[in-house]
Amino acid sequence: MTPNIQPDFLHFGDKVSIVSTARKVSKKELQPAIDVLNSWGLEVVLGQHLFEDDNQFAGSDTQRLSDLQNAFNDTRIKAIFCARGGYGTPRIVDWINWETFVKHPKWVIGFSDVTILLNEIQNHGIDSLHAPMPMYFAQPTYQNSINALKELLFGKEVDVIAPPHFFNRLGNAQGILVGGNLSLIVNSIGTQTAFDPNGKILFLEDIDEYLYHIDRMILHLKRASVFDKLSGLVIGHFTDMKDNTIPFGETAFEIIVRNIAEYDFPVAFGFPIGHEPQNMPIIVGANYNLEVNESGATLEFL
Repeated sequence: MTPNIQPDFLHFGDKVSIVSTARKVSKKELQPAIDVLNSWGLEVVLGQHLFEDDNQFAGSDTQRLSDLQNAFNDTRIKAIFCARGGYGTPRIVDWINWETFVKHPKWVIGFSDVTILLNEIQNHGIDSLHAPMPMYFAQPTYQNSINALKELLFGKEVDVIAPPHFFNRLGNAQGILVGGNLSLIVNSIGTQTAFDPNGKILFLEDIDEYLYHIDRMILHLKRASVFDKLSGLVIGHFTDMKDNTIPFGETAFEIIVRNIAEYDFPVAFGFPIGHEPQNMPIIVGANYNLEVNESGATLEFL
């Protein structure tokens, strides 16, 4: 399997950009992240429209696209931090001009709604980072994940480890890592941002969904033959799941277990990835080894 292109790691003095492709954000909310990035020796360039306000969005679709496109096109910028998730990235992803970016790749960092962008970057043969976003940089409980993000961005390998889990299926798999937020992954099926699942390790996480929605989405992946082609599956946080007055009768993890029972690829539950403080950075598009054994599970960068 041909490896993706990995952007250059960061160095002291590099310029990085913060843009918002989704929900609005204030200068007060972002100042702690700006201070953190400056403390890493980085020069922060803010998107021109970063603090615009268009209902729930950080400016209009045109403004958010403009900030992202300008950061893509500016070869002096070595990494792009998406300020936060929410909703909005799918509204602009189809309008991106990729010409300069594919010639001069740079790290794009985000998760949640930014999943759609990370997987589109992967489809262009370039690595990106599923990792904490600037909105979380000031929160004390996130510091372990943020420190790991710094280490990875500056060139240190960061493997992700999970403890043993009752639902794990033991085994070993190698493949390009794809995935992110389950809702965005399912939403991309049938579009140009859908990934080819053949031989891939898929990772999934989600937040604030009804359990029957989880069942419907996991079933959709099954019906779309995604599970037929995977080499491995990694399950991160499924946070703040909701239920109806009449209970669905299964947890999110139990729903996943039932839907993948017929497959034989290794599966690891409980990875520190998603909408919780332990949101370890992983490289979307990179080759990983997934090892699931009695002692737990490890995603090791190859």
